[in-house]
Amino acid sequence: MRQLLRIMLAAVGILAIVAVAAVVYVTTFLDPEDFKPRLTAVVEKQTGLNLDLDGPINWSFYPRIGVSVETANAWLPAQDEEDTAFAAVERAEVSVAFAPLLRGEIAVDGLTLNGVRLNLKRNADGEGNWEPLLDRLVEQSEEAETVLAPASAGPNADAGSLAVVLSIASVDINEADIRFRDEQAEALWHVQELNISGSNVNPVRPFPLKAMFKLSKHNNLDAEALERVPDISSDIDLETRMRLGLAEQQFVLENTQLNTRTRFAAEGEPQQLDIAAAEAVVRLGEQQLSISDGKLETSLRHPENWDGGLELALAFGMEGDWQEQTARLKDLQLTGPDELRVNGHLNLSQLRDAPRYQGQLTAAPFTLRPWLSRAGVTLNTSSEAALSDVAMTSPIEGDLQEVMLPSLSLVVDDSTFTGELASRLDGSNIDFDIEGDELNLDRYLPRQEAEQQASLGLINTAVADDPAELLPQAWLASSSVNGNLNMESLELGGMVFSDALVELQGDQGQHQLSNFEADFYEGELTANGHIDASKDELQWALSPTIRKVQVAPLIETLSDGDESSPLRGRLNLSGDLTSRGNQRETLLRHLNGDLEARLTEGAILETNVSQEMCELVAQLEGEESERDWSSDTAFDEFAATLQIRDGVVQSDDLLITVPGIDVQGEGKYDLTSQRFDTQANARLVDTADAACEVNPRLEALPLPLSCEGHISDERSEWCRFDRDAFQGAVVELIQEEAGGQVSEELEKRLGESLDDLDERLGEGSGDELREGLRRLFD
Repeated sequence: MRQLLRIMLAAVGILAIVAVAAVVYVTTFLDPEDFKPRLTAVVEKQTGLNLDLDGPINWSFYPRIGVSVETANAWLPAQDEEDTAFAAVERAEVSVAFAPLLRGEIAVDGLTLNGVRLNLKRNADGEGNWEPLLDRLVEQSEEAETVLAPASAGPNADAGSLAVVLSIASVDINEADIRFRDEQAEALWHVQELNISGSNVNPVRPFPLKAMFKLSKHNNLDAEALERVPDISSDIDLETRMRLGLAEQQFVLENTQLNTRTRFAAEGEPQQLDIAAAEAVVRLGEQQLSISDGKLETSLRHPENWDGGLELALAFGMEGDWQEQTARLKDLQLTGPDELRVNGHLNLSQLRDAPRYQGQLTAAPFTLRPWLSRAGVTLNTSSEAALSDVAMTSPIEGDLQEVMLPSLSLVVDDSTFTGELASRLDGSNIDFDIEGDELNLDRYLPRQEAEQQASLGLINTAVADDPAELLPQAWLASSSVNGNLNMESLELGGMVFSDALVELQGDQGQHQLSNFEADFYEGELTANGHIDASKDELQWALSPTIRKVQVAPLIETLSDGDESSPLRGRLNLSGDLTSRGNQRETLLRHLNGDLEARLTEGAILETNVSQEMCELVAQLEGEESERDWSSDTAFDEFAATLQIRDGVVQSDDLLITVPGIDVQGEGKYDLTSQRFDTQANARLVDTADAACEVNPRLEALPLPLSCEGHISDERSEWCRFDRDAFQGAVVELIQEEAGGQVSEELEKRLGESLDDLDERLGEGSGDELREGLRRLFD
């Protein structure tokens, strides 16, 4: 045994002496510069690249055997040497461990690349300068495994005698720089400070891998030469554990963490986006990708609307097949602030040609108000609880231009909507067919100031001077809107529209309200209209029709407070209106059109005009009315033709027909100033249904009424008995009956008597006036 041990030690000593002698021989008598022509020839044959080795080639033998190359440049076959090199490296080094060589194995100890430079280009036709290189590598792939063997092992070496063990102790790529000039997309991409490191790289067990680099993009090919700030710049870090499956042509990334910090040119703070995955499997042969337990987290910042940033998280799993052009996103869970929770799945197809997607999305109830605020929308809704409870579920499908919700179920506060919705992602086309149960639009309209809550508050709101645009004219001018909306109950301005139907069609600035119809206060309301957004100013046209609408509850709805309606009856109205502009005041100022209005089956409530007129007649004739009177004035008809010219409503044929009394008048109402001025005359007529017997002479005597003021004035101050007009009418009648012989004294006495008549339409009108008139008419 001792002898055997001595023999083994002697053998080891001899091998050591031989190895040392070999190292001394190689370093002394072989010059690595002699290998440059061989290396450049091999590279050119295999890749077509013209390699230039400006720096020295060095090697080392202990404790590891290695070779290094410095200052290498490579040009594509179509390039001149004066052109920027396609690829370059400042220093490249590879080394193998010495000890495994004694066992007949080649174990790569380290691979280092410093200062790698790549210049990639794609022309306007979409052809990349790297494509010929890839094609050449594919053609030469079968020869690539043996071509270097003679140069490294000598002419008599047996290439099969050494087993290559792929286990690289360390891989380091430092300060790499990659430029991509894309003339087709007119963009310039730049990867800087690329550093990649890995240890114990092997095909059996997972090994750690880290990468970090800076990525920038210019949307101008000359931006770098002009020293402009990049349109996009991002700092990217990757940390993972990689497992290589060379036989299966796949690699697995475990516990992957990708962190990015991206800054856009117009923003000051970077946007953060982090991606994590428990496992990602890439199958190169099948061109498939699987991700399990993926999670995307982001912290988005906006200098104006987002206080402290917007934190979002998306959990997902993915199965992708590049050959089939499909991908499946499963177990999607999007969470965020203000109770945002969205679940679902998506299936993608035609990934390379024309990507499409379909799936299902469900959003649990959340508050929409803060999300609109983050989008820069300032809400001033009359209800602070509006949009505080929003939820939806729907299948979803579409492509890169359009999204469709073919079976939408949407809940907004107390309203539920179902139907179909489709829209282009740029908002240029919207199609919908929606049904809903109830919608109170008043909750979502702007909150009104206290002074706007006076009498007839809705009218005040409608004519308020609001400089804001009512409709997005620029969007309407270039967009298409087509759809139907059916609502069981629609409330606006306190008015309730039942079974409301809205039909819209529009394209390229021409938009039609083809139909609006609803049950409206026991009657019907229909309308159609048109908006022309193709001109400098919006052009409006509307044709409303109202049939048999109960006017009493409508007036009470329009009036603020507890005031009851002064009228009852059924309103019929029709006509045509036009205007232009995009602000309330402008629309009212340019409003024109004609309307026919008629009120039937009506009455003036809590006032009996017939009683007042008959009692006046009785007093004038020295008698008393003993009839029991109703508290209201029923009338046969209340009609008017309304002409609207530049925001002023006028009528010269106001007519109220009461049994035994006719009321005729004229007036106007300025929609912009909200002032009105109306004069009416009531006359007694001898009809079969007259309230009282009428002296024929009194049929010619009008009872004038003047109404003028502002819509916000007290209603009791709107109208008054026109004393001067009545006095003039009486004097004129006396003059006609007396043949024009009336003294100034009669006019004086008549005026004094009318002082009391002005207070109560005949009460205390004076004995002198009564006696004088009685003598006149007897």
